[in-house]
Amino acid sequence: MESERIHFPILSETVNGKPLIYFDNAATTQKPKCVVDKIIDGYYRQNANIHRGVHFLSRAATEAHEDARRQVQQFINAGSACEIIFTRGTTEAINLLASTYTDAFFHDEAEVIISVMEHHSNIVPWQLQSERKRIKLRAVPVTAAGELDMAAYRSLFSERTRLVSLAHVSNVMGTVNNVREIIEIAHAHNVPVLLDGAQAVPHIKVDVQELDVDFYAFSSHKIYGPTGMGVLYGKETLLEQLPPYQGGGEMIASVSIEKTSYNELPFKFEAGTPDFIGSTAFAEALRYVNSIGHERIAAHEAELLRYATGQLLALGGVRIIGESKNKAATLSFLLDNIHPYDAGMLLDSYGIAVRTGHHCAQPLMQAFGIDGTIRASFALYNTKDEIDTFIKTLATVKKMLNP
Repeated sequence: MESERIHFPILSETVNGKPLIYFDNAATTQKPKCVVDKIIDGYYRQNANIHRGVHFLSRAATEAHEDARRQVQQFINAGSACEIIFTRGTTEAINLLASTYTDAFFHDEAEVIISVMEHHSNIVPWQLQSERKRIKLRAVPVTAAGELDMAAYRSLFSERTRLVSLAHVSNVMGTVNNVREIIEIAHAHNVPVLLDGAQAVPHIKVDVQELDVDFYAFSSHKIYGPTGMGVLYGKETLLEQLPPYQGGGEMIASVSIEKTSYNELPFKFEAGTPDFIGSTAFAEALRYVNSIGHERIAAHEAELLRYATGQLLALGGVRIIGESKNKAATLSFLLDNIHPYDAGMLLDSYGIAVRTGHHCAQPLMQAFGIDGTIRASFALYNTKDEIDTFIKTLATVKKMLNP
């Protein structure tokens, strides 16, 4: 969207003497000026520790932080603000749930269903817990098109299944999983579901109540907000049953040498001083997205993906990894026999930022028999003109590396 680019000062920068073309949005998005201004304003005008102070600055900072929580609640349509737990990001949110849910509900030989397409952040936390309680991970395979094998998914359930933890959208392929069916199947077995929404929330309007999802995790920096902020949503009835994750600070109600009683939701899971500056900037990013509209953003990104896919295939010598008909704005591909790292370095010399490598999804790479890909991922501020430059530069890269 040309009209929105003015809000992102970094897009006017040059790299190696070339205009910056930023196609690494699945890793992190750029930030609009209103978000950065909110951070500056927070430190300059209402910087004080929250929840504990009676003075004006503390009360103002507390209200801004809790207003941010309500903004997140409304953005994903959670039933209550107490169901919104602030974390440092999706990774911490998944680790929080893996630790507390395991302690509350898992026994030895319990099983968790994940998938081959998961980001490492939705694999390793469960492996860490498996070392404590001999939990077994069962992985849904992917099809040649890069979609979850739903027949295999159905077959993985047993009386030992305690949780399903899957990506809403693949960070490598952009595949949008059929999460409604995933949740319905799991709930038919009385099994709750956690969705990793890091790659979904920037592109898809998420309604956690409509989905009836039990837990949902996502990050601020993927949706034009600051780094170091994220969310774990959980149904209140389930969160109430979980033990705290860390101790200290606002998560306590009272402390004696003999015993500690814990605070109510959501504070039970928010130990220490929270990032009350980051939370308000996060909320500003969500307001910015709302001001544009999810439908408008989705339509623009879908057109960019369609256009880029066609142009890329016309280039020749391209193998796209992940060809689902239902995709978010991400393209992972191989170019002839050129190593992705070499292509990425040459693209950078022309000012084009893409991601190369395994994208923290090595099991998926192994499933496709590859070591890595070139990944171009789009956002609301990208344009067809940028894609044209990208394709022309790829043609140059082909000639240079594979004459």
